[in-house]
Amino acid sequence: MNFTDERTFNRWFIIISCLIVVGLVLWNTSIFFQRLKEDERAKMSVWAKAQEALDRDPAPEDADLDLILEILNNNTTIPIIHTDTDGEIAYTTNIDPGKLEDSERAEKLLASLKDENEPIIINLGNGEKQYIYYGNSPVLNSLKYYPIGLVLIGFLFIGVVYFFYTTTKNSEQNKLWAGMAKETAHQIGTPLSSLIGWTEILKQENVNESYITEMEKDITRLETITERFSKIGSSPILEKTNIIEATQNSYDYLKTRSSRLIEFSIDTPQGNIPVMLNRQLYSWTIENLVKNAIDAMRGKGKLNISIREEQKWAHIFIKDTGKGLEKNKFKLIFEPGHTSKKRGWGLGLSLAKRIIEGYHHGRIKVAESEINKGTTFKISFRKV
Repeated sequence: MNFTDERTFNRWFIIISCLIVVGLVLWNTSIFFQRLKEDERAKMSVWAKAQEALDRDPAPEDADLDLILEILNNNTTIPIIHTDTDGEIAYTTNIDPGKLEDSERAEKLLASLKDENEPIIINLGNGEKQYIYYGNSPVLNSLKYYPIGLVLIGFLFIGVVYFFYTTTKNSEQNKLWAGMAKETAHQIGTPLSSLIGWTEILKQENVNESYITEMEKDITRLETITERFSKIGSSPILEKTNIIEATQNSYDYLKTRSSRLIEFSIDTPQGNIPVMLNRQLYSWTIENLVKNAIDAMRGKGKLNISIREEQKWAHIFIKDTGKGLEKNKFKLIFEPGHTSKKRGWGLGLSLAKRIIEGYHHGRIKVAESEINKGTTFKISFRKV
């Protein structure tokens, strides 16, 4: 398991654990709700018995009027509609009289109580029946919305944990990137200065100029690499640049230094497409994508770079004929540490993403890919 897999496992472990906790609380809340509903049903059954004893004519001989009245008056929260034999509303309890002034509103209220609970039947004898329709108490109604609030709190908690975890990891990666890059630039700088000095000495020794010229090319290349690394961790300077020219320069450099088994091609429009760009970092991105493509083609295949222009965007496509990618890896390959190679740190594509999106506020993604047919990367910059 590499770094990215381990981080993904930890993230999902936390999220799933939170969901399990929320699920258990919701389950217990549901059980509590049902028990409370059953208790209210039992209470209403006793209330209905007391009402039945009061409404019977003649009243039962063993009826305790004081006890009956106490039971009836004890209900101060549960709304009740009492209907007669014909189904007409006889009287109500714990319901605002204003809701019953309009017959249509009264019927809607009665229908809502019928939906909430099964009615309790009062047998008055001689085949006469009355019905007690009752609703949920305010406590029970409040409890109905409790799970919704709990779910929202749960998802909010998961979001906070996820955001904190991601932010912490990104902060650690940022420090690692900046520290490693600046240290690399520092380490290269010392022998580079020495090489420049030796080159001047060789010029005075009348050494073959072609040798010195090639050495100077390599020194210039090392200076470019040092400058690239020194820009990581700091805000690079972006200048208005023709993206066609910058891409063509990177293409020419890479073509001359790559294997002849790679068939290079480039398609660009005529004219000028201005974008805000740091040339060195952009060329580094193109270089990383091209090297990644060459590795995917195992050193042999076709590689095409093309530029397309839209009203507000300039798009650069790097297409290879390599082994391709599964769709579920389109985003994963840009994560630091992810690599399919036996060697390598898995930093090339994550570095490209940081340069394009973090420094240039552009976009980079896998536009399309097919196994054993190739992959196309897409870079987008806003035009200026």
